[in-house]
Amino acid sequence: MNRSDFLALGSSVFLTALTGMNTSEPEAILFQDDGSIPNSRYPLLLYRNAFSETGPAGAAWLEKLFSSNNWTNSWRNGVFPYHHYHSITHEVLGVYSGSALLHLGGEKGRKIRVQTGDVIVIPAGVGHKRLEASPDFGVVGAYPDGRDYDVLRGEPGDRPQADQNIAAVPLPKTDPLHGAKTGLIRIWH
Repeated sequence: MNRSDFLALGSSVFLTALTGMNTSEPEAILFQDDGSIPNSRYPLLLYRNAFSETGPAGAAWLEKLFSSNNWTNSWRNGVFPYHHYHSITHEVLGVYSGSALLHLGGEKGRKIRVQTGDVIVIPAGVGHKRLEASPDFGVVGAYPDGRDYDVLRGEPGDRPQADQNIAAVPLPKTDPLHGAKTGLIRIWH
């Protein structure tokens, strides 16, 4: 390992210990329109082990962090057990407790296991569904600029209005974890 790699690794470990946040780049996952679920031209972002606080304290920590980055209108709960998407906003989900197997991107998408500490940024139009979950599975959800949300299930009558709605959703000014510095700001813009 060369010196710059070592220093970068050391800086990341130090920042994680100092802030409770992992500064790693997210996995970017792009889903194609499957006919029912429109998905998005922007990739879903999956931050693994993004934070260390858990349980109710972790939920409160996420709400505060998301709010500080202007992702508000937050709630605590789980993920619906059916395919759905939002046509009027993007969404962030921070897993503060337990684990779940999610089906992302609709029937032709991917099944991905998430666990405590993971954060998912879901672009408007991207399908998501809970397939299974531990009894203690809990997430904090929030929306850029505190936007309202709708719940569409890929029904035949949803489109073309849903496509028009998705096209009109503005890009967030901040990443829910990292503010205006990196993450979706670098990847989506």
